Amino acid sequence: QVQLVESGGGLVQAGGSLRLSCAASTRTSSRYEMGWFRQVPGKEREFVAYITWSGGNTDYAHSVKGRFTISRDNAKNTVILQMNNLKPEDTAVYYCAAAPLAASLRKGEYDYRGQGTQVTVSS
Repeated sequence: QVQLVESGGGLVQAGGSLRLSCAASTRTSSRYEMGWFRQVPGKEREFVAYITWSGGNTDYAHSVKGRFTISRDNAKNTVILQMNNLKPEDTAVYYCAAAPLAASLRKGEYDYRGQGTQVTVSS
């Protein structure tokens, strides 16, 4: 069982930055691929980014590529999503998730997910 807790969300103006953090409850998470999703009420969950357990491979949704950076520190059981040049369309609840395969995260599938943190970008 892996418990994930997100933090770092908030209200920011367009063009600003936020740093989301995901803390995992167990070192088992170091063997999971980790990712971020976001969801707006009434819309489908959207893949944002993933990072492999070694940290050697990452992938991003086209809408965030070049603005967001995902990283992980397995020693600290933490995954970070650095979000720069935020846009109003980035407003959503952001979720951290864990899956055995990166391909699963890319398809929106995961074994564990956190409760989410709200990100609001004002224009």
